[in-house]
Amino acid sequence: MEKLIDDLIDFQSERDWKKFHTPENLAKSISIEAAELLEHFQWGKEYDDGEVADELADVLIYCIYMADAMDFDIKEIIYNKMEKNAIKYPAKIK
Repeated sequence: MEKLIDDLIDFQSERDWKKFHTPENLAKSISIEAAELLEHFQWGKEYDDGEVADELADVLIYCIYMADAMDFDIKEIIYNKMEKNAIKYPAKIK
């Protein structure tokens, strides 16, 4: 995962995109790409796996760029949220 993130940041740097990738712009882009992902499920259960994968990749890429722009450690923020969710939604003991 670390290499993937490094490769994405290199890709961004090589194109000089970081100046456009402000938290505000990235939040907008995440929302836009999430809407494009949702479009594939708008009218039923038929969808193209490749197109869905591309849109999901766009969402994930923008999320990684936003974490970088905000200087967030992805593992840390995910584990922190999981802890909060565990309290909010405890597992049912059988």
